[in-house]
Amino acid sequence: MADYGEKHEYEEDSVVNPHHHQSGGLTENEQFGEVKRDLKSRHLQMIAIGGTIGTGIFLSSGGSVAGAGPLGALISYTIVGTMVFFIVTSLGEMAAYLPLPGAFTTFGARFVDPALGFGLGIGYAFQWIITVTIEVTAAGMILQYWWPNLQMWIPALVFIVILVGITLLGVKAFGELEYWFSMIKVLTCIVFIIVGILVDVGAVGDGFIGGKNWHIEGAPIAGETARDKTVNIFSTCVWAFFSFGGTELVGITAGESANPGKAVPRAIRHTFWRILLFYILTIMVIGLVLPYTDENLLNSTFASVSEAAPIAPFTIIFKMANLPGADHAINGVLLTAVLSAGQSAFYASTRTLMAMGREGKMPAIFGRVNSRGVPLYALAVVTLAASIAFIADVVGSGVVFTWLVNLTGMSALLTWLSISIIHLRFRAAFKAQGRSIKDLPYLAPFFPYSCYLSILLALMILIMQGYQAVTADPFSAEGVVAVFVGAPVFSLSIIIWKIYHKTKIVPLLEVDLDTGRPTIIQGTSHHVEVKDQDEEKLPVWKKILRFVA
Repeated sequence: MADYGEKHEYEEDSVVNPHHHQSGGLTENEQFGEVKRDLKSRHLQMIAIGGTIGTGIFLSSGGSVAGAGPLGALISYTIVGTMVFFIVTSLGEMAAYLPLPGAFTTFGARFVDPALGFGLGIGYAFQWIITVTIEVTAAGMILQYWWPNLQMWIPALVFIVILVGITLLGVKAFGELEYWFSMIKVLTCIVFIIVGILVDVGAVGDGFIGGKNWHIEGAPIAGETARDKTVNIFSTCVWAFFSFGGTELVGITAGESANPGKAVPRAIRHTFWRILLFYILTIMVIGLVLPYTDENLLNSTFASVSEAAPIAPFTIIFKMANLPGADHAINGVLLTAVLSAGQSAFYASTRTLMAMGREGKMPAIFGRVNSRGVPLYALAVVTLAASIAFIADVVGSGVVFTWLVNLTGMSALLTWLSISIIHLRFRAAFKAQGRSIKDLPYLAPFFPYSCYLSILLALMILIMQGYQAVTADPFSAEGVVAVFVGAPVFSLSIIIWKIYHKTKIVPLLEVDLDTGRPTIIQGTSHHVEVKDQDEEKLPVWKKILRFVA
């Protein structure tokens, strides 16, 4: 047993796993197949922010502005952005120390209670399966800008086939494609912010707008509607959750990273600035340029997407700039954004099911991977479920979409709330076992207050969303169910697993802090510098681009 008070060196390409799942004497790799650690540092850095820029920020951000006004939307995104920063740093600390494919689903089972790990896995996999449906639905909405009479099932089928094909190529192809897709999205956001500001000040477009849209009736949080608007801030956080959903992917990808001890912390460190730039500034520009009453914005009352026929705020503002072909160009970019977010959804859902299969929380067949490291059986289930959900949406004239967005928002809220709790338990176990935080490759800032604040904000949002649903005039039982539809999926899975397996909270001294940890090399005083082409000296312009993107 190593003395954890000493400095140690980690060998990033091998993993300590003394408790392999056995099946007839076979090791885990022999039983399930080997996961490929083909994600480079630059892949993780881009996935940390670019993988989350998709339908949420490009399309449903308009729902936040329509529901809570420009200031309310800005506040809601700031609240959720603050939560995201602290939650990602919490997850980053644990994932850098234990780079496991299951990430927080595995951590929940190991540090808190096996039932929590099961509930998180079911909820998270379901959340991303639903996201596949949302993304392919969004593809149809975007294409309808050019072909208004296009049947939604046609682009959905094409996109699902493409996404399955990409997933079959393996994690290396996923990382490389995600890097370039995300680069396009990041640069688009930067251009959008610049163009949006120019439109607002009248440098391009039809004239000066300034803060006019903040002063139309109902836009500010003031006067007789103060209480309602304050409630709307928290209720429209579901759109912000949908926009930010996926920032935790950096924890999942750590399990297939070539050098997680260095790549994960590096990806996390820039999270704050990226959230500020790509989310907060984007929603601020949308609120300045577009009135919250614009009929083209996605209806924040969660009306049927098919009936609302919304146009992405990005497309509207580029069209307002009167730049020839700009609206068509941005619409094309939105398609790549949907493709990027869709492949992230396939990746997250299949890897979560794979990890659960290997841990005995799902049928073992889900844990098997082919020679490319792709979990084929998990992929088949995700594809089938996403296809069924899409068909249900088409048959239900868009009503299912409304529930799906709410379900993913609630699932993200409960997942992030759980990550903060898991992090508190992780540190408590670390302290109880007499280990030094110097052994952690990355330390989450402001701990433990960051966890307390995240938990408080999550509970406030949950309460306010419920309050709005219950006090709505007229009252709608369907509306109440829509808000809380994600909670039963999460809670019932935990309760059922706990009762069936009679699980208990893991004592701090029994928490496993070693299985899956990078190999400890004794007698050294510094970390191994794993050579990576990303470590080479870069020209100044590339360093600036890498910092931003």
